[in-house]
Amino acid sequence: MATFKDRTEAGKLLATKLSAYANRADVLVLGLPRGGVPVAFEVAKALNAALDVFVVRKLGVPGQEELAMGAIASGGVRVLNTQVVRSLHISTETIDRVADLEQQELERREKLYRGNRPAPNYTGRTIIVVDDGLATGSTMRAAIAALRQYEPNLIIVAVPIAAPEICQEFQLEVDEVVCYNTPENLWAVGRAYEDFSQTSDEEVCRLLDRANNCQLAASS
Repeated sequence: MATFKDRTEAGKLLATKLSAYANRADVLVLGLPRGGVPVAFEVAKALNAALDVFVVRKLGVPGQEELAMGAIASGGVRVLNTQVVRSLHISTETIDRVADLEQQELERREKLYRGNRPAPNYTGRTIIVVDDGLATGSTMRAAIAALRQYEPNLIIVAVPIAAPEICQEFQLEVDEVVCYNTPENLWAVGRAYEDFSQTSDEEVCRLLDRANNCQLAASS
């Protein structure tokens, strides 16, 4: 049975576990596009926190694109799932070819989502990184590796749903992990949602524009 109606409800529920970070000027909520942005929007709204997007791209195994062999993120970061790479005997050339294609999409999305807005300052901030769920965790790991380069004060991983072993792994990698629900045998994140339809670029842009306008109004 699904745990959440949709990503909006998931974000509202996830925010209830993050109330300690409400109304703090140092907090920045980052949504991983595309599906993480609607969740992050609700979290940021509930916490009265700034919202932005952090672009990460999964590196799918050729012919099995849903299976992640790694991910890339802003700042030239590449994280590989060594278990998948070794078990499927994936060559360096194949990884490089997929990474080059995904790099083009990463750059396209950064330009589309942010437009003329500069990237936020991450240094010294408390950063809450939000996605709509964690399966293998490779995408989130790439985001964390990239963000560490900017020396934030704290990194918190927050997701509505994840396998318990993935949540435990991330506890060794970041300052805090908030997983709203951790069912056993989580085969696919989408099974936790009644509506897991793909989030469009247009919706990501709309939510980021709404959040940015609210932040400008609050600071004026």
